[in-house]
Amino acid sequence: MPWFSPLNQPLRNWQGKVVWLIGASSGIGRAIAALLHAQGARVIVSARNAQALDDFARAHPGAIALPLDATDAQAVKAAAEVTVKEHGLHCVVYCAGHYVEMSAQTFSLAQMNQHLHTNYGGALNVLDAVLPHFLHPTAGTPETLNFHICLVASVAGYNGLPKSLAYGPTKAALINLAETLYLDLHAQDIGVSLVNPGFVDTPLTAGNQFAMPALITAEEAAREIARGWSRGEFEIHFPKRFTFWLKLLRLLPYRVAFSATRKLTQP
Repeated sequence: MPWFSPLNQPLRNWQGKVVWLIGASSGIGRAIAALLHAQGARVIVSARNAQALDDFARAHPGAIALPLDATDAQAVKAAAEVTVKEHGLHCVVYCAGHYVEMSAQTFSLAQMNQHLHTNYGGALNVLDAVLPHFLHPTAGTPETLNFHICLVASVAGYNGLPKSLAYGPTKAALINLAETLYLDLHAQDIGVSLVNPGFVDTPLTAGNQFAMPALITAEEAAREIARGWSRGEFEIHFPKRFTFWLKLLRLLPYRVAFSATRKLTQP
C-alpha cells in the first residue's frame, strides 16, 4: 500500500447506515449521533442515562434509544444481538467515559477500577459482542459492505500527565487496543479508527479546576471526527494546535519530556 493511501475505506455516505454509539447521552457521543443522523444514518444511542437517550430520540426522528451499562458484558451482548437482528449494524462507536482527577497522593483503588471498567472494560465488552457479527456476517449481508469500529480515547493516553493517574492509563490502553485491532482486521476490510481529542467542553471536563488550552465544543469535535472518517484516517486527533505538542513530547527523552510536562501543566 502506498504510504499516502487512506488507512481505512473513506466513510462519506452515511445514508441508511446503522451506527451504534455507546456513550451517547451527552458530550462527544451525542454530538456525533446528531451529526450522523443529519447525514441520513440510522443511529442507535446507548448509555446509562435512559432519559437523555429518550430525549435524543424524540428530537431526532428515527433514532433508537437503547439504555445500557457498558460495564455489563451480558447486557452489551444482548443489546448487540437485538441490534443486529432487528436493524443490522455497519459501524460501532465506543465513546463511553469516566473521569475524575487523581494523583498518587489521592490514590483510590475504587476510582482506578471504575475508570478501568468504564473506559477500557466497556470497550472490550462491545468488541466481544460485535466482532463475531463483523467477522462472520449473517446470510444476506452484502459482500461489499465495509464494517467499521471506532474507539474514542484521548490525548491523555499519549503521555503521563498530572492529575491523570486513573484516566490516562485507560486511554493509553485504548490506543494500543485500536492499533492492534487495525493490524488484525485490515486484511478483512473491517475499518478501525481511533479518536484522540484534546480538551472538549463536555460534562466530563466541566469539573476541571485548571485552564484547558484549545478548548472546543462537542459539535466541533464531531465535525473533526466525521472529517477524519471521510478521509479514511486511522487516528483522528484534534485540535491540531494542541495535539501537535503532546505528540512531540512522546518523541523526547524522558528527562526532557518530564521537565517540559511540569512546566506546561503547572498552575
